[in-house]
Amino acid sequence: MTARLIIVNGGSSSGKTGIVRCLQAVLPEPWLGFSVDDFVDALPATMDGGLEIGPGGEVSVGPAFRELEAAWTAGIITMCRAGGRVIVDDVFLGGAKSQQRWQDAAGDVETVFVGVHCPPEIAAGRELARGDRERGMAEQQAYVVHEGVAYDIEVDSSRAESMECARQIAAHLTRT
Repeated sequence: MTARLIIVNGGSSSGKTGIVRCLQAVLPEPWLGFSVDDFVDALPATMDGGLEIGPGGEVSVGPAFRELEAAWTAGIITMCRAGGRVIVDDVFLGGAKSQQRWQDAAGDVETVFVGVHCPPEIAAGRELARGDRERGMAEQQAYVVHEGVAYDIEVDSSRAESMECARQIAAHLTRT
């Protein structure tokens, strides 16, 4: 396995975080796990041009968000270049444009893109059970995050538990 970076993309409440934790458990080498939620939690509570979540779960980001996101992404890539193996749990709100930002930043760092699919009604049920997301976010993101995105492997978290999804991804990594 030569990959240094695994990007796991899916909508809110699709099961990405659980899959990342299980993937860390099944991969033979240690991998660091980071989430876009870690980045969002590190942002100031209020910021002009930052992140806004509407009452129906719609998410919009401004230039200040993008500037800090670029720095965060560069930091992840620096860890990979320094020898670390990193799994990132992300939400490609911009579909293919979001993937392109990662590809541009990664350059020659071997990157594996993983798509986590989950039907909107199942993700919405998970969102409700979590209680820490704006209602409607999961349904809005279920499909848009995958638009135009090319994956190395895709899993469906509505048809398999997190551990099974992680095993599928790990098997793919050992084949490449």
